[in-house]
Amino acid sequence: MKARHLMKLLGAVLAFTLLAAACADSDDDSKTTQETAATAQTVAASSDAGDSGDDEPEGATDDGQAAAEPDDEGTADTVAPEEPAEDEPAPEPRRIAYLSASSANTFLLASVGEMQRLADENNIEIVEFDAQFNAELQTTQLQDVIASGQYDGIILVALNGPGLVPDVEAALAGGMQVVLFNQIVGADLSTNEPQVDGIAASVLAPPVVTGERAGRLTIGACEGLDPCRVVYFFGIRGIPLDVALRQGFDSVVVDHPSIQVVAEGEGQYLGPERGINAIQDILQVQPEFDVVVGADQSLQGVELVLTEEGMLGDVALIGLGGSSPAVEGVRDGRWFATVFYAPASEGRLAMEAMIAALADGTITGGVDPNAGFLDEGLVTSANVDQFTAEWDG
Repeated sequence: MKARHLMKLLGAVLAFTLLAAACADSDDDSKTTQETAATAQTVAASSDAGDSGDDEPEGATDDGQAAAEPDDEGTADTVAPEEPAEDEPAPEPRRIAYLSASSANTFLLASVGEMQRLADENNIEIVEFDAQFNAELQTTQLQDVIASGQYDGIILVALNGPGLVPDVEAALAGGMQVVLFNQIVGADLSTNEPQVDGIAASVLAPPVVTGERAGRLTIGACEGLDPCRVVYFFGIRGIPLDVALRQGFDSVVVDHPSIQVVAEGEGQYLGPERGINAIQDILQVQPEFDVVVGADQSLQGVELVLTEEGMLGDVALIGLGGSSPAVEGVRDGRWFATVFYAPASEGRLAMEAMIAALADGTITGGVDPNAGFLDEGLVTSANVDQFTAEWDG
């Protein structure tokens, strides 16, 4: 009986408790709704009174980026921005004076292209001086370069090799590196070895040797002809280069009395126009000949005139230079032969020697850019396909 009474009492208590809880939940929902509305009004008022007027998420910095989370001690980790690294100033370029025999010479233009490429890659500034094939002007230019004290080195294409020896010695004494290419400085025109102590490199084919090679080609062209009448073209009559070329040529053909030089011309190494004018003058006094020997630039002009005169098939053209027109002429049968030159290789080798000299004083010495060519660089119909020209004439 007591137990049943106790169960009824517990049931009544439980029912009352559930009813009270339900009422409390209803009151809490109402209270929450009211608090939410009040909070919204407060936020709106705070926004109206704000400085920036921008809607930013809570915890955002002034620039809209999320603020750093507080660390364990309640303070935010602040990462200081890295200071931008200051650019180190580029080292000053080394200055090289390039004393050219002629800036208009197509052969030397091929050399300069390679020199400039390597200079750009090695922070070297090239300042070119154009002697315009004037030996006295070049001497003045060289002396001015030395006196200026503004250059670390000199690359020289000498027009008067024996006469420039004292000035080259002065440049070396002034602490400049000197590299020769294409032309010799000194009295011996049969070697490419430097003839002034201290020259870093001498990059060239000895002109006497080149003349000998032209003579050997002439012997081949004159085979079976007696007499064999030859027209010989100087580049610039009287300069050491041309004196040496003719010396080498004569030393070879002298043993062949059937070979006779019946006329001479001068082409100036500046393109076909000079060759055109010179061969026209020669035809007025010497209308018959069998061979023409000369620099590629001159022979391009000679070829044009002989073609117009209907004589090309009867005259053997022998070039000095191995240019594209010469190699193509040999391949097509219009030219008999040419002595190959590699001006781009000359320019590259000269600048490589200068770079080494500037770095640690390296002495490269004599370098023959034509060394190792097939048949010593004597380009004929038999081997022309083995040669690739390095300049356009």
